[in-house]
Amino acid sequence: MTMIKSSSFRLVLGVASCLALTPVVSADQLEKAQAIEGNTTQEAAQSQSRINRHSDSSLAMRQEIEQLQAQISNLEIYRDHLQNLVVNQDKEATSLRNQIDEIKDTRQGIVPLMYRMLGGLEQWLAKDIPLKADQRQARLQKLKAMMGRADVADSEKFRRILEAYQIERDYGSKLDAYQDTVVLNGREHQVDVLHLGRMSLVARSLDGQQHWLWSARDDQWVALDASVAEAVDKAFAVAQKQMAPSLLSLPLSANQGVKS
Repeated sequence: MTMIKSSSFRLVLGVASCLALTPVVSADQLEKAQAIEGNTTQEAAQSQSRINRHSDSSLAMRQEIEQLQAQISNLEIYRDHLQNLVVNQDKEATSLRNQIDEIKDTRQGIVPLMYRMLGGLEQWLAKDIPLKADQRQARLQKLKAMMGRADVADSEKFRRILEAYQIERDYGSKLDAYQDTVVLNGREHQVDVLHLGRMSLVARSLDGQQHWLWSARDDQWVALDASVAEAVDKAFAVAQKQMAPSLLSLPLSANQGVKS
């Protein structure tokens, strides 16, 4: 009996000892587990932070790459634009050089042409009827003087010469009246002059009593018969806008005003 009790006591004591040690071991493991969990959470947070940083960095790099690609695209477009401008400028430069060469050739040819035109104008005035003779001669002399002026461009000289030719052409189609001094019977007289183009050039004394016709054949003024005085006076009235235009009957200067 005594031995059974002793053995049972040892068994109970062993079980109690085990029961006493069990909570101690579980707490230690729990602390370790908690520590591991804490470390894992911290490492996970650090890993996530690194991931976030890398993600932000990657996104920033991607945005920077996209911006650089956009800049490269813009630069390529601008480069092509500049290349087109350079090509166009080269064409313009070539065109300008060609124009300058043409201008040089034209200038070398136009100056002699202007002198020939002035010579032709002088010959024409010498042969034409004495229509505004003083005014036309003064214009011719002014043009001749202009040719020697360095401050007048060749283009302006040519324009004025053409203008003089235009004026001469207009004389051939106008009905006009003006006052002038003419030589009659070797003496100068102030008279009213009328011309119908270059077909008829007549003069009338200021008192309206005498009339003359320029005769290209005779190269002088000849007296008109009184029978044509009324027609001449009517032409003067039309030219001076004193009456409405109407059919006119005027004596003609022989050979259309050209001296033989």
